[in-house]
Amino acid sequence: MLVLLPPSEGKASSGRGAPLKLETLSLPGLTAAREAVLGELVELCAGDEDKAREVLGLSEGLRGEVAKNAGLRTAGARPAGEIYTGVLYDALDLSSLDTAAKRRAAGSLLVFSGLWGAVRVTDRIPSYRCSMGVKLPGLGALGAHWRTPMAAALPEAAGDGLVLDLRSSAYAAAWKPKGEVAGRTATVRVLHAQIVNGVEKRSVVSHFNKATKGRIVRALLTTGAAPKDPAGLVEALRDLGYTVEAEAPGRAGKPWSLDVVVTEIH
Repeated sequence: MLVLLPPSEGKASSGRGAPLKLETLSLPGLTAAREAVLGELVELCAGDEDKAREVLGLSEGLRGEVAKNAGLRTAGARPAGEIYTGVLYDALDLSSLDTAAKRRAAGSLLVFSGLWGAVRVTDRIPSYRCSMGVKLPGLGALGAHWRTPMAAALPEAAGDGLVLDLRSSAYAAAWKPKGEVAGRTATVRVLHAQIVNGVEKRSVVSHFNKATKGRIVRALLTTGAAPKDPAGLVEALRDLGYTVEAEAPGRAGKPWSLDVVVTEIH
């Protein structure tokens, strides 16, 4: 099983580890594309600070992120699973998993990134600020920049098993599963159901959506559930107590769509 995750906007500090070594990151087919983004981002942030903030979409209060990016090549690196924070990662709580679950996380979780393309949670990276929606002056839109190298690297990473796609739309644009891989891919949407004037109303709540996805991944890792395909995932989630409505694709080469329906927000 390969689980595709979005990164978090907020990140922990880099710490005092050894600096980044691009050649040690997973998915070596992305190395050249990573170097291109890293090089331009560092150069941009080492220059005109106001221009860098504008390109990166940073407010005045986030001015310090520019200096952080300028020092990416020498900053300490930590496992990506420790760098990414935020609602989904708080719910996933990688650090508290037992040894077996951590091993499963290392082999199955892939975090998408505007800067790195995609990394394993064990890959050592520095803290940074660069979303997939950024358009760099030289390389252009990062979503487009990543499509070609991703198209070559990701099918191999997916292997022959289930692909659970929990990415947000901006990160999903960098790689869309196609053909046979798409047929064993499942996307998940979390819906909050409540009764209003006797009628059930359903809505997507961003914060809760992320937290529930984090809890779903944690439950799969801790129980050792290993569904082989989307139909198996539906069964596994129901066994874990989730209410799941599944929509199989109307034709081959399309992913499954799963709705996880919840009645309580926490």
